[in-house]
Amino acid sequence: MRVILAPMEGVADAPMRALLTGVGGYDLVISEFIRVVDQLLPEKVFYRLCAELANESKTLSGTPVRLQLLGQHPQWMAENAIRAIELGSLGVDLNFGCPAPMVNRSNGGAAMLKQPETIYKVVKAVREAVDEKFPVSAKIRLGWDDKSRCVEIAQAIEAAGATELTVHARTKEEGYKPPAHWLYIQKIKSSVAMPVIANGEVWSREDYLKCQQVSQCDDVMIGRGALAVPNLAHVIKGDQAKMPWAKVLQLLLQYSEYEIVSEKEKYYPARIKQWLKFIAKQYSQADELFVQVRVLKKTPDILTLLKAQV
Repeated sequence: MRVILAPMEGVADAPMRALLTGVGGYDLVISEFIRVVDQLLPEKVFYRLCAELANESKTLSGTPVRLQLLGQHPQWMAENAIRAIELGSLGVDLNFGCPAPMVNRSNGGAAMLKQPETIYKVVKAVREAVDEKFPVSAKIRLGWDDKSRCVEIAQAIEAAGATELTVHARTKEEGYKPPAHWLYIQKIKSSVAMPVIANGEVWSREDYLKCQQVSQCDDVMIGRGALAVPNLAHVIKGDQAKMPWAKVLQLLLQYSEYEIVSEKEKYYPARIKQWLKFIAKQYSQADELFVQVRVLKKTPDILTLLKAQV
């Protein structure tokens, strides 16, 4: 089995990827998406959203990173995929599942699920542009507002030459509301020959085992669960119990050190509050801490509070 860290735009940035893969257990990371519209993007954009390109496309702990592209124009997606590989990405992942309204309004992300034929053209163009030794994978949801075409979409992606497929087991309209419909992943898996990776509502080893049984997928991608339980990859594999709260606090401080020395320092208060909200789903202590942090607006004040907890 493989445990893959999901591409969470605006959340799983390079510092967070470094932190979580440093805890360990991950076999692969998918980067935040790079939005492709109508041009070949400059190299600085790739390095900004996938800083690991400067480290042989690996996190500081050595976990491989695959860069993700989001767009609907085959030619420009292909050209940017070539650039990603030239800069060192260990393959290319294609995003057909992002539910963000801003992305969907311009026909990107999950909006593409309405057009399996366009998805086919994008995947085919990228696959033909990228040397076959590099994987070209895709990530989808089950559909826009219904699940009736999920198998058709998956088969189009396979026919276009994709290496593997990750399926988030909800439609765009279902957002992140439970439950995840793992049975539809099984329907997709039984209709294609390429490897299929399950995604959605895996917060524990018990969830993983249920997902594995229903979806018939051994490989799993985790996103919000990885934020809620920082060592979830190990927990899923049966290597470790859920990380104790004292260790989580240390990680919060470590993450703070990563963020405040980077160009993203101005976003730190919002980022740490966001992460605490996820952690609070699994740790009651985080809920109490979030109540205190929520009213703070300055980085030094937040750091002082966090250090006082250790």
